[in-house]
Amino acid sequence: MDRRKFVKGSAAIAGAAAFPRVSFGQGAPAKIGVVGPKTGPLAGGAAVTHFPNFKLWAKEVNDRGGLKLKGGQRKIELIEYDDRTQPGETIKAVERLATVDKADFIMAPYGTGFNLAVAPIFAKYKYPQLAQAAVTDKMDELIKKYPGLFFVQGTTTAFASSAIDVLKKLKDEKKIGNKVAVVNVGDTFGIELANVAKPLFAKAGFDEVYTTSYPLGTQDLAPVIKAAKAANPDAFVAWSYPPDTFGLAEQAKIEGLNVKAYYSAVATAFPSFKAKFGSAAENILGAGGVYDTPELRKFYKDLKAATGVDGDYWGNPVYYSMLQMIEQSIEKVGSFDLPAITDHMKKNTFKTLIGDLDVRTQKMKSVWTVGQWQGDIFHGVHGINVTGAKPVQLKTGWA
Repeated sequence: MDRRKFVKGSAAIAGAAAFPRVSFGQGAPAKIGVVGPKTGPLAGGAAVTHFPNFKLWAKEVNDRGGLKLKGGQRKIELIEYDDRTQPGETIKAVERLATVDKADFIMAPYGTGFNLAVAPIFAKYKYPQLAQAAVTDKMDELIKKYPGLFFVQGTTTAFASSAIDVLKKLKDEKKIGNKVAVVNVGDTFGIELANVAKPLFAKAGFDEVYTTSYPLGTQDLAPVIKAAKAANPDAFVAWSYPPDTFGLAEQAKIEGLNVKAYYSAVATAFPSFKAKFGSAAENILGAGGVYDTPELRKFYKDLKAATGVDGDYWGNPVYYSMLQMIEQSIEKVGSFDLPAITDHMKKNTFKTLIGDLDVRTQKMKSVWTVGQWQGDIFHGVHGINVTGAKPVQLKTGWA
């Protein structure tokens, strides 16, 4: 595994080797474990949405003198492991952080299946697990089984039904027809979304003229797009992860898949997606979205300055708000008493970048579920208990 420590002053250095431990003054450093893919199919997504948030947060906390605990302030030392996009490696990394590194706190990993795989390990060692990068309809079942598990994103049904609601409104307004092509990445995330969406499409009056699944890491997506185009759909929906989100759009542009409503899931909200496709990305729909505020713009500016990464318009602000909640809970408890921190999060709401964060039910009460590229911002156009949604625009080709 690739073990990396980030201490004071190192947050702006991406991809560095191990750093020597330095003196933190009052108290030993607080060891915070971070696991995610630095290699493998999901590495590109984690490099944007997952790792940079922890670096910015650690830098800002350390610049303030560290976490304010009963015994004095303690600065943060991040311990990062590469799980290589393999659930088995995620499990080993979390186990190592708990038993060998003796981490004071462990952050949840990146990806739905990966969070489900390590839930028993977090529970075994009493670490609260705040799963931001996980979308599932099994939340209630899993929360009951693992009392320290929190979901800081929406459910599978919320994301699927929101995307279908957007398309249904366009259909009811006679802006698009009822034929839809639906594809999905063949892992927990994509399979669950495809299964949930199928009856919802039918109920909304859509005819799925083409459906297929492809393995995570598929390099050649041309056959998928060619077959979708041949079905002559009015809308295209991909329950996709970062590599295929980019690959599908590239092939759709090449093949001229000129639907009026084009949706893809994870990574559609990445600035690099807009940078790659330029004006061709205009009016593409996808998972996530934001409500534009001065505070949010400052966050993106600070993230870029600290990490060199342009944050996305979905996961990054939620990740950072989750870290603000964790920080407030740790400081209120005054120590790394893990059961007490878990209990505090179950009983309180928190002021954060995205507003009041409330996970007292161990689930998010409000979340943006569908965004759309309109200019240089991936604006929220639909969500659960949100306000300020932008009107949806039709896609007009790939020029």
